[in-house]
Amino acid sequence: MRYFKVIVLLSLSITIKGKAQQTQKNWWKETVFYQIYMPSYADSNGDGYGDFKGITSKLDYLKKLGIKGIWLTPFLASPKVDNGYDVSDYYAVDPAYGTMEDFETFLNEAHKRDIKVIMDMVLNHTSTGHKWFKEASASKNNKYRDYYIWKDKPNNWESFFGGTAWEYHKETGQYYYHKFDTRMADLNWQNQEVKDEVQQILRYWLDKGIDGFRLDVINFLTTNGITKNNPEKEFQQQHIYDIDQPGVKDAMKFIKATVSEYPGRFIVGEIGSDKLEVLKQYQSEELLDVVFNFNFGSIPEFDAGKIYTELQQMEANMSSYPTLFFGSHDMPRMKDRLAGGDDKRAEALAALMLTAKGVPFIYYGEEAGMQNITADVYNEIVDIQGKTHYKLAVDAGKPKDEALIEANKHNRDKSRSPMQWNDGPFAGFSAAGSWIKLHPDYRVHNVEKLEKENHSILNSYKKLISIRNSTPALQYGIYKELSYKNNVLRFTRSYQDKQVTVIINFGVAFTANIPKEAEVLAGNTFLPQDSYLIYIQ
Repeated sequence: MRYFKVIVLLSLSITIKGKAQQTQKNWWKETVFYQIYMPSYADSNGDGYGDFKGITSKLDYLKKLGIKGIWLTPFLASPKVDNGYDVSDYYAVDPAYGTMEDFETFLNEAHKRDIKVIMDMVLNHTSTGHKWFKEASASKNNKYRDYYIWKDKPNNWESFFGGTAWEYHKETGQYYYHKFDTRMADLNWQNQEVKDEVQQILRYWLDKGIDGFRLDVINFLTTNGITKNNPEKEFQQQHIYDIDQPGVKDAMKFIKATVSEYPGRFIVGEIGSDKLEVLKQYQSEELLDVVFNFNFGSIPEFDAGKIYTELQQMEANMSSYPTLFFGSHDMPRMKDRLAGGDDKRAEALAALMLTAKGVPFIYYGEEAGMQNITADVYNEIVDIQGKTHYKLAVDAGKPKDEALIEANKHNRDKSRSPMQWNDGPFAGFSAAGSWIKLHPDYRVHNVEKLEKENHSILNSYKKLISIRNSTPALQYGIYKELSYKNNVLRFTRSYQDKQVTVIINFGVAFTANIPKEAEVLAGNTFLPQDSYLIYIQ
């Protein structure tokens, strides 16, 4: 849901040895996931919003691409202050995306194609439009009052979106806590009734057949109440007491135990941190299956050495599989941020993501070379985070043009433009309109056009995914070598009697020497800059 600043340290180490063979079979270790940002994928009815009927119509495309798992961003009923991360009804599909029957049809059709589906679940706050909050704000004595966190006098905790995390409610004379927008009130996880509600919600969707959950900012749960003021350092608040509270792990155990009532389900957690020592403590059999590794995925600019260091650190410190991704709905698109707009470098990074040890997550449109959009005027900003930073800049006395620059720095709309299916009206996303601006590049980078080009980025993604899907060493293999020298990243993964070696060259061209018995799976032994070679023996 959020975009976390990452700080990465460069290691001088060249090679590490692999850990003991991990043989436990799990479907999610064999799966390439594909994140669908619900409003932007495919609009079936011309209202400008993606919907379940639209996504269902694209399932054959995803199967052909080689996708075995879909992560859906929020689709539950919501006023969409934060594009669905503000839930107003946990048991209803938002009308913008269709009906419950549309969801059930989509899920059934995905399963027919052997595609698993996990859904985004937001458990640390609700919309202030949720019936619980409406009841809670009716009076101090209402049974739902303790579902949320109220204080007569607020402390200094800040909202992630900027400003105070407290909003005064004049009708009852108290402040309520909101870690994010004022219209997104935090739940009180000290209240057993809240836990009981959460358990019912999870079971409801598991009974529907959902294959797992992506838990939004799950370490932000307020499990130990409101404690001390956070300290300040260099004019920035240090989030010591409002995040990673001591009771968070017990809450995760409770969630995991509930999900584990249903065999074969999967939980991936978004942990609001870019520090590996924080991330790794939440990944275990009784907590989360995997966590999103923002230390790796949200590197702010390209640096092959940093990417290597993070792979090395994840291998040394993570107890199970890391996650591998370079894009999401909360960060600028990988092609712009890391590849400078170049398809070849973007493809090389995709090769890394799809062959390294971990669970890969492709962000929709990466396979079509999609790039960032930018708001040219304030009215083009949809994202609440971008709007909030614009307002804060204006309130601080900055001119509107400077406020727009500040807003675009924080604006998450960058990577949320409509999927580029063809070069027709609205890029084939919709017949009539779009809730957000299109990228003008859609006439060049679109699925229909790229499918016809043998060496397009789209067809390279298909080949890479096919190699991963058919090569157990790329699903379960340990590292026998993981090294970096002269801008060349190299690793060998071993499983049973097979070894796969991957060489990714981000430097000057060279010719690789490979064993005579090796079979080349992708690439060539001559490696120009931003190319790769994959071979098996």
